Formats: sequence, structure tokens, C-alpha cells
Amino acid sequence: MKRSVCSAGHKALWAPEFGGFLPTTFSPAWTRCWTDSPIKLFKETYTADQQAGTLSPEWAQRLGLSTDVVVGVGAFDAHMGAVGGQIEPYHLSKVMGTSTCDMLVAPTAEIGSQCVNGICGQVGGSIIPGMVGLEAGQSAFGDIYAWFRNLLEWPLKHVLPKTGLLDAELASQLQQALSAQLIAELSAQAALLPLEEDAELAVDWMNGRRTPDANQLLEGAIAGLSLGSDAPRIFNALVEATCFGAKAIADRFVQEGIPVKGLIGLGGVAKKSPYIMQMMADVMDMPIRIHRSEQTCALGAAMFAATAAGLYPKVEDAMEAMGSGFDAEYRPDPQRAAFYAKRYQKYRKLGAFVENTLTPSRLNA
Repeated sequence: MKRSVCSAGHKALWAPEFGGFLPTTFSPAWTRCWTDSPIKLFKETYTADQQAGTLSPEWAQRLGLSTDVVVGVGAFDAHMGAVGGQIEPYHLSKVMGTSTCDMLVAPTAEIGSQCVNGICGQVGGSIIPGMVGLEAGQSAFGDIYAWFRNLLEWPLKHVLPKTGLLDAELASQLQQALSAQLIAELSAQAALLPLEEDAELAVDWMNGRRTPDANQLLEGAIAGLSLGSDAPRIFNALVEATCFGAKAIADRFVQEGIPVKGLIGLGGVAKKSPYIMQMMADVMDMPIRIHRSEQTCALGAAMFAATAAGLYPKVEDAMEAMGSGFDAEYRPDPQRAAFYAKRYQKYRKLGAFVENTLTPSRLNA
């Protein structure tokens, strides 16, 4: 069986420098896994533009297809989504949904043996063959907005049914209608708020921190609360925090010598929220293009399939021919970018306090 370099490299520590997987000298626990496992560990991996084989007779019959149908080597959804979203070298492709998966590709000849510290993975050919795929991400993104929405909806779910003012069906309809409109209305009201350096400030580690420097023990925080802190102001702080978390990732790439020349937005949040995307552009101080396709993972898989089947000589050609382009672009406002640069430093200080003082492992020590 031909194994995917994407899954082996990003999730199983496979690397050509190891001659495959980690050597048995890595740790006693790893040595036991290596020797006791009934599964034979492989040494060769393949990129997603390669043929794994052809359709078996059983599946050809079940699907009504020919056994000549080519089956390609697989890859992870987000990595194929980056290809479907027409990723470019040194442009950070952000799949923004409940969490984020941030991907960047760099030509192998340019990055060489340089290792980027504190990210989730660095694997040659994991996204585009011939380029190094670098992966980062945030443990929570849209999930933070959903948490706040659920917090505000608590009376609707637990108090309204007990009032007896509405029958169960009408109460349920009211809950659903308000839930569907809540984030949009919070966004509209938050967008009207003035820029205030001492406004409520949040840290986005509510599901731990994935990058930079993974630490799942970390927790989120909201500071600067007062009796004037209403729902739009807190929501604004939460959105700001997720954008600051994205900036921390881009900053790490730059600090490690990998330039970030632009942003590509993919996924539900990117498509649905101009308010969040404009703040992202302002905080990052760079433009962000939103890909037109709502199914970039499927589109990327189709691009790899077309390449594996021989319709295109390389995946970049399939991207150019099959890509659906971009339907929106958000550019940073210089005044707001300067404001958020100051706020970002406060975010970093608050994050350092949370990490160094309030982390559960320290409290329990």
C-alpha cells in the first residue's frame, strides 16, 4: 500500500531524515511500540498527485465504474483544501471554521533544511509536491463565537420554556430564529464601537493553544470588564482575540525566516463574516482574499485526482485550470492597523500573564 506523506509526516513524525519513522533510540516507550506492534511500519511515502493503484473489481462493481479508474494517494482535508483554495508560495491559507488550520508552502530549494520552531508540522510535499508544507492553526476560532452565542441563549433554552407564556413549538421556533440572527447582530453592533485602547481584552486559548508553541493546558481570559461591558463589547474582544491569535502565528513564521506575503481565507467564517475578515486584515496589516468556492477540500481532491489520472502534468496546472478564483478581498485600514498594533502588545502581555501565572499546572504545583 502506498502511504501518504501528508498523514505520515504531519501526524506520525515520519521524515526522510529519519529514514522513515523515529529511530528506536528515540525513547524506551517508542522502542516498545516499534518492537511490539503487529503492524509493519513503512519507510516510503507518496504525494497526493501519485497513483495508489486502480479500482478493485469489488468496488468497481459496487460503484458501477471501470477497474481502469485511477485511485490517488490521499492527504488531509485541510491540505487538499489549501490546494483547492489556490494556495501560493508564502501566502498563509487559513481554513477558518470551528478552529483554524493555517498552511503555507515554500519551494524546497529556498527553505532547504531550515526548521520552523513552534508550529504543527513541516513536511516536504504534504500540500504541493516539490514544496515544503508548513502547518499551524488555532485550537478554537468559530467555536469561541459559538460559545458566546450559547452563553447568551441560556435563558431562552432554560427559562423561557418554564414561563408558560409560549407553547413548546413556538418557544422552539423563537429560540431557533434568535440563534440564527444573534452572531450577525452582534457583529453589526460591535462594528459600530469606537476604537478604545483600554477596551475589554481577551485571550483566545479557550481550547488550549495549538500554535505557536502548543500547550493544551492553557485557558482563555477576558480582562477589563466593567458594568458597562455589554454583549457587543465582549463579542468584539473575542473576535479581536482570534485575530490576534492568527497574527501570532504569522509573526512566528516571520521570526523564523519564512515571509508571509498575504492571506487566503477559506471556510465558513471567511465566507460569512465581513466584520471578522475586515478585522483580520486590519490586525494582520495585510490583505486577505476570500476564495469563491465553498467546497475547497472537494475541489482540491478533484485537482489531485485529475493530476493522478494524467489530465495535468502537475498539480499547479490543475489548480490554474480548475480553480474558481476569489470573490472578495479585504484590505487593511492604516489607522485601524496602527491601533490594533498597540492592542496586540497588550494581548501578548495578557497572554504571558495567563500562561505564566494562571496555567492549571502551575496552580496545582
